[in-house]
Amino acid sequence: MNQAYPIRPAWWALSALTIAAIVILAVMVSLAVSIGEIAIPVATTAKAVANRLFGAEFELSRIHQGIVWDYRLSRALVAASAGASLALCGAILQALLRNPLAEPYVLGISAGASTGAVAVMVLGLGYGVLTLSGGTFIGAVVAFLLVGVLAAGTGGTSERIILCGVAISQLFNALTSYVVTTSANAEQARGVLFWLLGSLSGVRWPDVYLSAPITLAGFLICLAHVRALDAFAFGMDAAASLGIAVRRTQIVLLATTAAMTAGVVSMVGSIGFVGLVIPHAARFIVGPGHARLLPAVALGGAIFMVGADIVSRIIVPQQILPIGVVTALFGAPAFAIILYRARRTA
Repeated sequence: MNQAYPIRPAWWALSALTIAAIVILAVMVSLAVSIGEIAIPVATTAKAVANRLFGAEFELSRIHQGIVWDYRLSRALVAASAGASLALCGAILQALLRNPLAEPYVLGISAGASTGAVAVMVLGLGYGVLTLSGGTFIGAVVAFLLVGVLAAGTGGTSERIILCGVAISQLFNALTSYVVTTSANAEQARGVLFWLLGSLSGVRWPDVYLSAPITLAGFLICLAHVRALDAFAFGMDAAASLGIAVRRTQIVLLATTAAMTAGVVSMVGSIGFVGLVIPHAARFIVGPGHARLLPAVALGGAIFMVGADIVSRIIVPQQILPIGVVTALFGAPAFAIILYRARRTA
């Protein structure tokens, strides 16, 4: 990853950027709750939240109260958690593999998680014991292991790891399509295919209670390994010479990315390019040091995903697009730019 980044900002500038990002995220969440087929003023949103959290007694219609609390607020919070998780996964994988194109979607982890989820939903694998989250986690781990085995057999360079990830992604996408085509009824097929493109329409508060702890735990684990992540930028041998337990650290961080990816896929489907675009944008602003990068990546991913959710609801009148379509519209051009820059700096 021989890319040039600006000099890291001073502590006061970083603090100002962090506060600004938190404010922007709060504004985006407020807009996500207010915008929809039924427009709800931000003041009404605040009153609805105050009624539920603090026992206030503002006069609101039941419809507005239900839309804000039971539907849109939980949707926005899950979007923020999913965006933060995917962006963190991208930053970790790029550091571990020393490749600017690494992210869960490109490496096939999202595709494997999707196959695991579909196997549970459509085929009923696990006989009711294996949950949807468990199926997605197993699928994510199997996909990454296959990428690792295939890459090891072909030389193990970072470029070949990406190519192996693309191949495994296509394999699992084909398996998913086969299962849906041969085993799902028409209603299941429509629901699964829409969900695979990324959908927040079905998330509710139980999903918030699952996604937020996963994101927070993953963030804290990654933050505890910032020294190792910085050392990995100079190669595995250099990291080992600095006293980093390379193999243990790799296992912990890869398991963390698999768990976060599985959690996202189990709730909102397979969403690409968030883990690719956000880490590069964050590095450009705060520099490559992971102590600064990881918080910036988490906030940036949350803002991006909430914004994509808003766009998915307003870009086509009276229709909600899958959120994965919106992220791809922004992510695909960014992928091409990053690929071109990586080729020039190689």
